[in-house]
Amino acid sequence: MSLGQQVATNLPFLRRYARALTGSQATGDAFVRATLEAALEDEELKASLDGGRIPLYRAFNKVWSSAYLQIENEGAASSEHELGAQDSLGTITPLNRQALLLTTLEDFSAAQAAEIMDLEPSEIEALVSEAVSEIDREQATSVLIIEDEPLISMQLEDMVQSLGHEVYGTAATRTQAQEIVANGNPGLVLADIQLADGSSGLDAVDDILAIGSVPVIFITAFPERLLTGDRQEPTYLVTKPFEERTVRAAISQALFFGSSKPLA
Repeated sequence: MSLGQQVATNLPFLRRYARALTGSQATGDAFVRATLEAALEDEELKASLDGGRIPLYRAFNKVWSSAYLQIENEGAASSEHELGAQDSLGTITPLNRQALLLTTLEDFSAAQAAEIMDLEPSEIEALVSEAVSEIDREQATSVLIIEDEPLISMQLEDMVQSLGHEVYGTAATRTQAQEIVANGNPGLVLADIQLADGSSGLDAVDDILAIGSVPVIFITAFPERLLTGDRQEPTYLVTKPFEERTVRAAISQALFFGSSKPLA
């Protein structure tokens, strides 16, 4: 496989990670673009990408670590979502959240995350523990679960409640979701993509976002269908089957930035 093919294979998942880390697609993509531009200008860095996924994330980490306070200001912040993400980036604690996302959302081991971040595995474990403690101190919110598989819906309910949040309601179809939010919005939405009656979780979420801004996390068995770069992509995307720690980290990031309403 050529270097270009290797990078192309891993790029959608790097973009997913960048969105989750920065809180927006525009800002995340700016960091990914800066990483690729740096590789084109540095032959040694470019050659290192031949090692697969870890070197690509390592290159991204170097860009993020050195420039995260500047790149988020690229372009005008023209939406509530972008403004919220940029405000939060000024106070983000990048190391512990990065370690948490690498070992949960991206499923790297502590040793692999350590290689990416130029740290020791023990330091990664300490950072993850610190990030989890931050999550435990987060303010509780109400969560709407849009999921058509009863067992998964119940699993998500238990998880939400164990984190100290309230279940706003559960829906298996777009219509049910519309009925639940008729009198107000939840503080967070967890949504599957394909629902019981053939309706779309994407459409259900669009209905909710038309009423007001709310953080959204999509949970799907087919992430590659959304990670194409051909259309607006969810800021937070978790792959089924999921681990509780992965959803927990995504919830933390979504609540940290306060809104994942897609850009128009």
